[in-house]
Amino acid sequence: MLYEQQQPQMVRPDQEMKATKVSSPGRRNYSIEEERLEIVDLSGMSLDFLLPSPSLNLAAICKLDLSNNNLQNIPESLTARLLNLVVLDVHSNQLKSLPNSVGCLKKLKVLNVAGNLLESFPKTIEDCSCLEDLNANFNKLSKLPEAIGFELVNLKKVSVNSNKLVFLPRSITHLTALKILDVRLNNLRSLPEDMENLINLEQLNVSQNFQYLETLPYSIGLLLSLVELDVSYNRISTLPDSIGCLRKLQKLCVEGNPLVSPPMEVMELGLHRVKEYLSEKMNAGHMSPQKKRSWVGKLVKYSTMNGRISGRRAEKPEGFIMSDYRPIDGLASPRYMGMFSPRRLFSPKNLFTR
Repeated sequence: MLYEQQQPQMVRPDQEMKATKVSSPGRRNYSIEEERLEIVDLSGMSLDFLLPSPSLNLAAICKLDLSNNNLQNIPESLTARLLNLVVLDVHSNQLKSLPNSVGCLKKLKVLNVAGNLLESFPKTIEDCSCLEDLNANFNKLSKLPEAIGFELVNLKKVSVNSNKLVFLPRSITHLTALKILDVRLNNLRSLPEDMENLINLEQLNVSQNFQYLETLPYSIGLLLSLVELDVSYNRISTLPDSIGCLRKLQKLCVEGNPLVSPPMEVMELGLHRVKEYLSEKMNAGHMSPQKKRSWVGKLVKYSTMNGRISGRRAEKPEGFIMSDYRPIDGLASPRYMGMFSPRRLFSPKNLFTR
């Protein structure tokens, strides 16, 4: 985390700031009045809306936590004055939109808007050029900003799972600093073709797009930094041959797909054999049919990653996930635990270890 080394003390409203309650039937309204704050924590206070005090030096705040409240909007005047804000956490509210003045947050590095009702981002978010971590899980997003890859060039992590995304913008392939892309539990029909530009991508999760995602682009095999790939529970019948080129790949999760290629007898031999099979398939045009058949037979004869086949089914090798199918451990916030049936949302427990 950004402030992990400094380990600052979180500000409590009753200690370091004055929270004035304004009488309004059924609603609460707070005016922040203490100056010279660096970290402000207003999480879990059942706030319905905020009125920033003109006397408050908002420019001194570097982290603002408004999570787990009932906020339906964030005042334009508030974000416009948070000139030195680095972390903004508004997860688990009832936000239907973000203020246009979010573009004034030139130093923002972490934005957490998970567990809201957002259908889109304001175009001005493209002005947050320092943004590194974007968490928009569990919203109603149907699209991402078209120029996200051209403007937010410092993004390292994008988590937009459990939304209504149908496509990813083409510009996302220009995020050369991106390391983690999580787009599971959406309605994705396809992935961008030019994914080879994501030279630092280590984790890619496109699982559980169910009946929508049927193919993967050939360029997915050119993600040379890729370590973990989850394409489970889609309608993919053929893995691109280029996946055989992913030398750093350690985890491949493909269960829940009607896979034809590679065939099941190859799958059971483990990730290493799968990559060999796909590599050979790339050169299939230079091989005779007899050679291709003999090569697959050789895979059956060879040992698996954890042991040899001796008249019984091989044990599942490390790094290759075929059947671990467990419910998601939790949603974006505890207050959303009851909104979704855990039997609908599945994610392998041991897929992405942090």
